[in-house]
Amino acid sequence: MENTYEIFMGRLGVNPELKYTKKQEPVCSLSVAVDQKHTDKPDWKRVIVWGKQAELCSLYLKKGKEVFVQGRMQSREFEGRDGNKRTVIECNARLIGFPNL
Repeated sequence: MENTYEIFMGRLGVNPELKYTKKQEPVCSLSVAVDQKHTDKPDWKRVIVWGKQAELCSLYLKKGKEVFVQGRMQSREFEGRDGNKRTVIECNARLIGFPNL
């Protein structure tokens, strides 16, 4: 997958999950539901936020809150617990906005 930049707005499907890397850098995972024009089903986007923004997301965002995301879509591979390779597409967020705090 070619890296592309996207801007979208949606609602959180679950509470943010904050973790820290081995170098103690904060990283937060978000699951964002984006409404689609021609269907009732949302398009789910996995979003990764780094640094101070990650910590702010974990403090101020909760399931159901609306968020604005600007970032780079990318794919990455990892090995699952069962030993099989998996591919995930996610947005590496550059900017997160909280419109309705």
